[in-house]
Amino acid sequence: MLIVPPKILKEIHEHGESSYPEEGVGFLLGREENDQRLVTQLYTTENAREEDARQDRYLVTPKDYLQAEVMADKLGLTLIGVFHSHPDHPNQPSEFDQEWAQPNFSYVITNVNLGAAVESRSWRLEEDRSKFVEERIHVKS
Repeated sequence: MLIVPPKILKEIHEHGESSYPEEGVGFLLGREENDQRLVTQLYTTENAREEDARQDRYLVTPKDYLQAEVMADKLGLTLIGVFHSHPDHPNQPSEFDQEWAQPNFSYVITNVNLGAAVESRSWRLEEDRSKFVEERIHVKS
């Protein structure tokens, strides 16, 4: 289960809306205990994909990944996942998402329709990379 405070979920939605009609992207920082992950901080980044592909793809640079890791470490947190938006598409992982995903991360996908965030869902990639499994999001302060 992924526990997301309402304020953080609002920030995820706002980032998706401000990135529209392109995909927005960032990292989830927090703590993991047992089977629960608590998101306590976001690290937003720019979509580094070439301009004509940003509507349905995102790219995180190695520098952004490293900066997110450093920020998490400074805060005593762990990098637990990635969030990104799907402009005018369902909030389920694409084949591209599966190809580039890491099994140990949570992937929060928000569908943004006509510029307005609708809903977020979280996914975890199976260890054998065969498929994503939906991870319950519990919105809790």
